[in-house]
Amino acid sequence: MDLNKVTNDQVTVSVSVPVTTASALLYSFPKIIPGTYSEDDYGKYIEKFKAFDAKGNALTTIKVNDNSWKIENAAKARTISYQVNDTYDIEDTHEIFSPAGSNIEVGKNFMINTHAFVGYFDGFANSPYQLTIIHPEYLWGATAMEDLDASKTKDVFQTNRYATLVENPIMYAKPDYTTFTVQGMEIVIAVYSPNGLVTAESITPEMKTMITTQKNFLGDFNATKKYVVLLYLSDNSKPDAQGFGALEHPTATTVVMPELLPKSELVDQLKDVVSHEFFHIVTPLSIHSKEIQDFDYNAPKMSKHLWMYEGVTEYFANLFQINQGLITEEEFYKRMSGKIANASRMNDMLPFTKMSTNVLIKPYKDEYLNVYEKGALIAMCIDIEIREKSNGKRGILDLMKLLSLEYGTKKAFDDSELFGKITQLTYPEVGIFLEKYVSGPTPIPYSAYFAKMGVTKTMINTEGNLFIKEQAPLISIDPDTKEISFIQHAPLQPFLKNIGIEPGDVLLSVNTIKYNLDNINDLIIWSTSLKEEEEVTFIIRRNGVEKQFSGKAILPQERIPGYQFTETAKESKKQAWLKG
Repeated sequence: MDLNKVTNDQVTVSVSVPVTTASALLYSFPKIIPGTYSEDDYGKYIEKFKAFDAKGNALTTIKVNDNSWKIENAAKARTISYQVNDTYDIEDTHEIFSPAGSNIEVGKNFMINTHAFVGYFDGFANSPYQLTIIHPEYLWGATAMEDLDASKTKDVFQTNRYATLVENPIMYAKPDYTTFTVQGMEIVIAVYSPNGLVTAESITPEMKTMITTQKNFLGDFNATKKYVVLLYLSDNSKPDAQGFGALEHPTATTVVMPELLPKSELVDQLKDVVSHEFFHIVTPLSIHSKEIQDFDYNAPKMSKHLWMYEGVTEYFANLFQINQGLITEEEFYKRMSGKIANASRMNDMLPFTKMSTNVLIKPYKDEYLNVYEKGALIAMCIDIEIREKSNGKRGILDLMKLLSLEYGTKKAFDDSELFGKITQLTYPEVGIFLEKYVSGPTPIPYSAYFAKMGVTKTMINTEGNLFIKEQAPLISIDPDTKEISFIQHAPLQPFLKNIGIEPGDVLLSVNTIKYNLDNINDLIIWSTSLKEEEEVTFIIRRNGVEKQFSGKAILPQERIPGYQFTETAKESKKQAWLKG
């Protein structure tokens, strides 16, 4: 592909056709990619698909479905070409998560999630790929792949198969990156900030601290020699990416955040988001089932172990912070308590393995977010069970290390064998837990597991949330317009009431960032990181008229259910759990 030649906001891609004796050949783009758990149909963004013989004569092609084209007279075919539309500037028309999407902005930025630009021939997905990208000299491609061409205007990348290419995103932009090494792992932080508000150098100290502590937590667990963070900051002044968050890859993370986020808040978000994605080097990179090893991009069979892929990962993203002294013990309990509250709003009697296997279809897909809530709590309870049975000497991280030695990056397990293998490597009680609470319908008695570590349920003082009171939401969503509004007749938090907001007001933006159904999770995430006396500006609509209200935040104080350590006789067990 040539990034110098962009027409109608499209990049043209040319592909060599493999030698075949078949009369017809299918070329497909993914319906779904690993890590997203949603059917996004990347072929919908492909236009002008053509096939040619050795003399440049056009061959007949037939569009089979949203993602696949059939090439007739395939034995004569030598090349195909097509044009790729990007997704960031049309996000109101689709539901592709921004970190899995694409951007084409001439001379400024190309977010090349490779699955959005390159497909695969039926029967040749396991063949080697060579990707050549021509680009302006002033744009640099940040990626974990090695550029095999010395030219400043051409990059050549090689992978052993299509799946490896898909796991290696590339972000082209004017060079703004830092590199550092942590325990033998090279880390690259690459940033695209369209208005220059954030630089890689400005966030590197915090990122280096975070990744260093993560590596300290993991110890000798080292699955990759290079890891790249691609941070795309979206411009709120124009149609741009709004699905804030990150998508993991074995050696990279793509992150999308709003450019206007204050640096302190951006760093806090990156600490939680990137740390989660980084821990995916444990699972599914080092430990995964055959469904992931041999992922079918257009007819995927989902693994039943999302509790491990996402749950253990999310648990580690929180546990390492208390383990390495980045958060307090009280904050850790508060986070786990919050996950218990969030999980309680989901279907707590739905077997987690059943939800995982069927996550692409309703009603199971509606429970997907529970992988970050109950999934993490499952991991916590397993950790506690192992700590108790080993008298504090081992935990779930030790289990994951043993599983990685058993399987590793190239060997996959059968879905049905994992529970047995975990039981074999730990204790019968862990196997009982998995069967009863993960593949069974029984809700987990969290207090009983906390009690094993001397932690008991109690009421704690906490700073409340502007949009939630006593665990009940104060905002609602209109499913037709996607607009967020303050619930009529619901009591507003005092700060909002004092600055002039009223029940029934439609919330349009906060600190210039527009919010609706598509990014309401980002609004909630923002609200949880809001600090006392931080300046906040709301734009609302009341009776058809837009109004602006500003003020220094006053956070409500609440008494909520929580946990605290109370049994001093179990101090050593608790210390082994949180600090071991």
